[in-house]
Amino acid sequence: MSTTQEKLYQIALTLIPKVGDVLIRQLVSYCGSAEQVFKTPLPKLLKIPNIGKTLATNLQDKSVLENAWKIIQEADKQQVELLFYTDKNYPNRLKTLYDSPVLLYYKGKADLNIHKTIAIVGTRQSTEYGKQITEQIVEGFSSINPLIISGLAYGIDIVAHKSCLKNNVPTIGVMASGIDLIYPYQHKNTSIQMQEMGGILTEQTFGTQPDPRFFPQRNRIIAGMADVTIVVEAAVKGGALITAEYANNYHRDVFAVPGQLGKSFSEGCNKLIKENKAQIFTGIKDVVEALNWDLEGQDKKVTQETSIDFSRFTEEESQVMALLHKNQEMHIDDLAWQSQISMSKISSLLLNLEFQGFIKSLVGKKYKISY
Repeated sequence: MSTTQEKLYQIALTLIPKVGDVLIRQLVSYCGSAEQVFKTPLPKLLKIPNIGKTLATNLQDKSVLENAWKIIQEADKQQVELLFYTDKNYPNRLKTLYDSPVLLYYKGKADLNIHKTIAIVGTRQSTEYGKQITEQIVEGFSSINPLIISGLAYGIDIVAHKSCLKNNVPTIGVMASGIDLIYPYQHKNTSIQMQEMGGILTEQTFGTQPDPRFFPQRNRIIAGMADVTIVVEAAVKGGALITAEYANNYHRDVFAVPGQLGKSFSEGCNKLIKENKAQIFTGIKDVVEALNWDLEGQDKKVTQETSIDFSRFTEEESQVMALLHKNQEMHIDDLAWQSQISMSKISSLLLNLEFQGFIKSLVGKKYKISY
């Protein structure tokens, strides 16, 4: 099957009414591929959990292929990359999340699987102080070559993106509209500049207008793509706190910049810190130390020069050790997904390996080999 034909069926799956991201993964898993979902006989479809007769009948309808082909043509025309969750260029950090989008529309040049990713979010009604802090954060991180992710919105988001352009840091703007409809429109020129060293990304198809229900969905992508989320300024309600909540649910690190007492734009950050949903951010060093980014050069050298005797481990322990040996450090979710070992089983394996002194745990449910 050609790549274009495979993509055709993948896109078509996303166009079927009442078939969401979780169900699409389930269908592909049961049937083997997106194409096979459409070619599986009705009786077999009905045996798949959560597939009723109406939904199974919809899966037999090939008319969505015509609309899928139009999307492929439009993507070629606009030089947009269509990333299905099984593609190698799809963000690996999203692959392990149960609710991540199965299809992304991406336009840009940044590596979405770069080693360090940081989300910077905050209120649309940012203060001069918030803007200055955001600029300092971006400038401070520029030396470690991260990918900085935000939402292209007014306030802290657009300051983060513009600061990235100023400091030659790749940056991704995650949108709540179709990739052909920049919102807000005033940020169109910035988004064009971002595509030269970063990019723009969305799960919404071409022509989709921004809608209130799409913004929380957008925020989960921002949180899911980032190793750490930094909230600069935020009210007690709003998109920045939603992003932080998603990051906590995904077991990712969250930091918040403490703010002035009694000010609405500080209440959200102070609340996150008070409720232990975010670590206090006092400088770049806080994040670097929490994620052990300052030790990576040393760890990489040791890993390259050290071999492991796998004969002492069980088969599953060997899988875990091999993954940690290859990647230096990994989150428990990534270990479970890449090894295909259940979360309960891998938690037990990691605990046992740590007791024996072979690995050590890091902040944020990450692990590394202990030499």
